[in-house]
Amino acid sequence: MSQDPETLHGARAELLAAARTTDAWAPALPPNDGLAHPASVLVLFGRLDSVPAQTDDRTVAADLDVLLQRRAATLSSHPGQVSFPGGRREEQDADAVATALREAQEETGLDPAGVEVLATLGELPLAASNHVVTPVLAWWRSPSRVAAVDHAETVEVFRVPVAQLLDPSIRFTSTIHRMGRTWRGPAFDVDGTIVWGFTAMVLDALFDATGWTQEWDRGVERPVEA
Repeated sequence: MSQDPETLHGARAELLAAARTTDAWAPALPPNDGLAHPASVLVLFGRLDSVPAQTDDRTVAADLDVLLQRRAATLSSHPGQVSFPGGRREEQDADAVATALREAQEETGLDPAGVEVLATLGELPLAASNHVVTPVLAWWRSPSRVAAVDHAETVEVFRVPVAQLLDPSIRFTSTIHRMGRTWRGPAFDVDGTIVWGFTAMVLDALFDATGWTQEWDRGVERPVEA
């Protein structure tokens, strides 16, 4: 039986506490135009050492990584971008959690049995592909091997240390110019791999909500390519 999160300390408890206040910190995204398709993503945190987590109260943000993937450049939606595992809800999916776990297994090969779902966060619009996305926050209780399963969709799967993402030196504000406007958002430069857009906004907001964020210079701007 899981312990009461109020009695726990450490990263898992901080994620649970953040999930309870998701409406207060969820990133503000442009609304969808018309009927949007439901989708889910798996926001999966795990121990860096890949050892099953038995001492949650001693696990801090510096001990964690988060599962990300890079989409194939040939996809019509968000080509080449770094994303959380996930995708559109299918008829057989019972709920948003089922969608996130199914998609993550299909894309990365992870074993859903080792994943503890902490919470479903509030739905977020993704206007670029006309989806409404439910982030499913999860804890990798027993990590399993991951790799790109279908290279037509995913070209790389990787676990990024949270401490690296929190490093102010790799953070910047991304800029993209569309239809005469400039859009700005948080971004991360992970050894030359740029995390921006929806994924970066969710991570940025979640890091703020958990209290993990280290102050970074939002005035540093770099253009990104869609």
